[in-house]
Amino acid sequence: MAGYYPPAGFHFRVEFLDLDVNENDMRFQEVSGLSAELGVEDFQEGGENRFIHRLPARTKYSNLILKRGLLTDSKLIDWCVNAIENFEFKPCTVNVTLLNENHEPLSETLSFTKAWPVKWAVSDFKAQENAIVIETLELAYNYFSRIKL
Repeated sequence: MAGYYPPAGFHFRVEFLDLDVNENDMRFQEVSGLSAELGVEDFQEGGENRFIHRLPARTKYSNLILKRGLLTDSKLIDWCVNAIENFEFKPCTVNVTLLNENHEPLSETLSFTKAWPVKWAVSDFKAQENAIVIETLELAYNYFSRIKL
């Protein structure tokens, strides 16, 4: 019996549902911000001086951060610019799926609900370096869920 091998994190797919984007708009070199944290609320009970009650509160999610080489013709970036410069938002669902060596989903999809751009950045231009220009897209969203396949 073969041992368990954790999946590699370099083969994944990013999909923007509800947006008219092309295939290049879904190619990223890095996805980060995949975390959820349960908030804690402290409650002091009168007469109880030994401890403070700690109660679960709302779940907090970090922003989803996507990085790729700069695309000069991108409908996804048009979506970002329209939100940031014109304050016109069109939230969409973003799915991130880890893939196996046959380009098939490995386990589950992370689905980010009502995502919208909060930041777009481009790496520095440096004449003394031979580096690819990287654009970073940061998205806020309501919550994410794990969809079993």
